Formats: sequence, C-alpha cells, structure tokens
Amino acid sequence: MSVCYLGFDMSIIGIESLIYGVDDVELCTRYFRDFGLEQERSDAQEAVFRLAEGSKVVVRSINDPRIPKSKQLGIGVREVVWGVDSQASLDALVLDLQRDRDVFIDEEGIARFFTDSGLAFALRVFARRPVINASVGANASGAIQRLNMPRVWRTRACPKTINHVVFAVPDFLAETTFFRERLGFKLSDYQRGVGVYLRASGSNNHHSLLAINASAPFPGMDGQLRFHHANFGVADIDELMVGVNNMERCGWPKSHVGVGRHRVDSALFCYLPSPAGGETEYGTDSDYVDDTWVPREWPIPLFAYSHWTQNIPQFLENLPEWEVRYLTDGKLPSEK
Repeated sequence: MSVCYLGFDMSIIGIESLIYGVDDVELCTRYFRDFGLEQERSDAQEAVFRLAEGSKVVVRSINDPRIPKSKQLGIGVREVVWGVDSQASLDALVLDLQRDRDVFIDEEGIARFFTDSGLAFALRVFARRPVINASVGANASGAIQRLNMPRVWRTRACPKTINHVVFAVPDFLAETTFFRERLGFKLSDYQRGVGVYLRASGSNNHHSLLAINASAPFPGMDGQLRFHHANFGVADIDELMVGVNNMERCGWPKSHVGVGRHRVDSALFCYLPSPAGGETEYGTDSDYVDDTWVPREWPIPLFAYSHWTQNIPQFLENLPEWEVRYLTDGKLPSEK
C-alpha cells in the first residue's frame, strides 16, 4: 500500500489544500496576496493561491454552498484536504473510514468526511513538488560559514509550504485518538491540558496537525470547535521579518507577541491576525523528525510555548520552571 521514505511508510504526506470560509472574499484575497502567496486565479466567488510545493489555499464565502456544513463555528479554515501518497493508500483509508461514517467521493477523486468531533476533512492523491531553499550560513566568532559573502537581501516573503493547521477542539484527547488510529498520524509532543502535536506519517515536519484544548485558559478559547491558525513555511528569519514588515506597511494588524521561538518544536514564528479567521503564521527553522523521534510531555505548557518572544505578553512574564518528560511508550498520559 505504501512506500518507504526516510525510515517510515508513507500514506498521508501533508496538507494538499486549506479551504477557507470567510466574510469578505475580496478583502481576504488581498490579505493572502500581501502575505506572499501566489494567486492562481480569482473571481467574485473564490480565490485560489498555489504554493511552490503544489499545495493550495482556497478562499470562499462562508455562505458558499461548497463550504461543508459542520459543527465548526466561525470563519477560517473550514475544510482540510490531506494529500495521500498513492491511490492504494487512499483506497485503504477510505475503506476503513466507511466502517463508521459516510465518505463522499467526488468527480475529482477527493474523499470527504467528518472527524469524530465534526471537522470537515478530505483525502486526495497528492504528488508534492520538491522545494528548494538555498542555505545561507550564519556567522559567529569562531564559526564562520560565510566568507566574503553577504547574506541574501530579500524583498518579499514567498511561503513555499503549508506546514501545519491548528483547531480548537472540545474533546481534544478523544479527537487525537481518532487522528492517530484512523488516519495514521504520529505523536510528536504533548502539552498537558493544552494540545497534542501530530505528524502526518509521510512527513518530516514536527507536526502537521495540532489539536488544542478548546477550554484551555487562553484568549479566544470558549470551549467550541473553531479554527485557530495555519503555518506557512519560509526559508529563514530574514524572509520571515521581510514578510512581517510588508504586512505592517500594507496596513494589516500587527502580531500580538511579535517574533519568537517555540521550545516545543524549536521553530521561529510570527502570528498575524487574519480577516480570514484566526491567525496566519510565518514559520521557519522548525525541528524535523522521523519515527525514531521520542515524543515528550510538557507538564508546564507555557514553558513549551516559547524560548523567547519579541513582545512578552502578560501570561509569559513569569518564566515557568523547566519540566519535560519523554513518552517512551508513545502513549498519552491521563489528564487526571
């Protein structure tokens, strides 16, 4: 059914499309264009953006009949189309899902269904294109990687990948079980009481999907099923900052915490409020992992959140103590 790549069997290889349902298609089209996505086409009903890896962002009105009617509330990503490595893998996933839910297969071969919590997911065969980023070495005293060579001067951010998508889920642990047992996602890390980081089995990204506790004590969490954010991959800190500066010059709202680096996946980040719902994240320099990675539990979630941030929010003013544990059996501990 699958092939072996970098030490694991492939099936779901990552995000093929994010389908947004929004209040204002024209406004959100301009937002994603300023963000750096390459617009493929647009009309009054929808806009389509294509990334270098072949993945897509599709923007439609929240009232468009093509937006799935799900339990999810609010605007944002209303359907995730997951890319699968082969028709054989797709057929096997669909056969298993049909044991306990309806799966609708359209004329393009896209298999659509709802997860246990009510998220609209879909599966389709996806041949991801190779992505090339030129390595730019960092210089420091005693560790010179660039001699007689200036850094690349970038003029615009141009995200090449969709790295992950995040939803607030009421019963996030039960939903995580569905993702792992029925779709083959692998556990990467667990923030106690906050969320579970999952990697598509055919990807090296630290996580392709994050299920957040919808009742976590954070802003915007109201216990309901909602879209939270999507992460778009850029090459380095320079491209990230060029993108952030351009968004501010274009008049879009600034990030609440600015640029930072997570501990949980080592990634540089900047979250920007989005008129399309939730936040849109520039990300780079994340951990890449395979099946030899040992998942961790972070009992103090705020310690996992950031190593540093540009603008320290109130909830991070008192730095929590170090605490992290390895889940050598790959099982999530009880929340009790």
